[in-house]
Amino acid sequence: MKAEIIAVGTEILLGQVVNTNATFLSEELADLGIEVYYHSVVGDNPERLESLLKTADQRSDLVVLCGGLGPTTDDLTKDVVAAHVGQRLVEDAAGRKELETFFTRAKREMTANNLRQVLVFEDGNALPNETGLAIGIFYQSPTTAFLLLPGPPSELRPMFLHHGKALLQEKFPQQEQLISRVLRFYGIGESKLVTQLAQLIENQTNPTIAPYAKPNEVTLRLTVKTQDEKSGQKLLDETEAAIKEEVGEYFYGYGEENSLEAVVVKLLQDKGCTVTAAESLTAGLFQATLANVSGASQIFSGGFVTYAKEQKEKLLQINPNLLAEHGVVSEACAKAMAQNAREIIGADYALSFTGVAGPNELEGQPAGTVWIGLASEKEVVTYLYHFTRDRSYVRHSAVMAGLDLLRRAVLKK
Repeated sequence: MKAEIIAVGTEILLGQVVNTNATFLSEELADLGIEVYYHSVVGDNPERLESLLKTADQRSDLVVLCGGLGPTTDDLTKDVVAAHVGQRLVEDAAGRKELETFFTRAKREMTANNLRQVLVFEDGNALPNETGLAIGIFYQSPTTAFLLLPGPPSELRPMFLHHGKALLQEKFPQQEQLISRVLRFYGIGESKLVTQLAQLIENQTNPTIAPYAKPNEVTLRLTVKTQDEKSGQKLLDETEAAIKEEVGEYFYGYGEENSLEAVVVKLLQDKGCTVTAAESLTAGLFQATLANVSGASQIFSGGFVTYAKEQKEKLLQINPNLLAEHGVVSEACAKAMAQNAREIIGADYALSFTGVAGPNELEGQPAGTVWIGLASEKEVVTYLYHFTRDRSYVRHSAVMAGLDLLRRAVLKK
């Protein structure tokens, strides 16, 4: 079954909005065994959209359109597609009720143009919008199926996952399905990972192995085509085991959304351990990264941001003579920061970050020089890094390195 995705919106063509919907939908459709052959973006222009629909109608079995379902005059997707397939637009009763309830609760006047958001095809299926107001539509013509979804990802994703996906499974059951598994790695670059897995990648047939480089980490997407869930999972297990034989020391978790910080927080929770931090060049970025994870308060009660030397002395009680002798960009400073932070807070672990984010040198040390200290009940260890690129990347690299050091230490506990 051939599918294509059309994103509607001049803001995408202008680069004001990144088209993340296409990536999400391609992955989800692949999981259903539906192959996406084309991605297109068209502006808010009825003639150009109609021209694209004519082409799509001839080459695809399923056309998914994203955006253009709102209340304004440039939200024209429903009108153009309705005219293209010869459908009359009618009001969806359930959508109208939700719309009125929303404005009543918000104590706002509902202008007439909002009713455009609850119009659907007379012979189509309405898809409820649980996080917005614009109703989605599924319609099947004699030759092509059309799925109309809202543009904002916060609306599109739940609508597809909760309603659109099941509808497509019902309408287009596939004998073969695609099952994917994402493996995440830290501490190894994409080129080295691919080199070490060269034989596996060159000989891949089913499952396939696709590497993706991300900031400071690499992911591998394993995808198997199968008619049976159990046998598909077995093939993925075998491929994963072969991969881990080569690069298992760098593996830290699964999933597209599962981050290194989420893995670390869960690990600390499972072990009943706590952590604190003393940050200089990262200026609280490590602690903020932990706090992005739900439940972080169970393992993190607070820490220190000691950007200036005076604050290291005052808040962390570091001996001024140590800083005068060794400087702040030093192993001695990193060790003292971690050790003192742990003792003051009373945490099981403490991380310290000190160094040069750049672009200029500090204490004769080049930009990208970073010392990280890790204190535990047993010892205080320090690590020296030389990161590259810009200031923001250096700070992010330091945080990722600290998370991985903590992960490895807790695993050994």
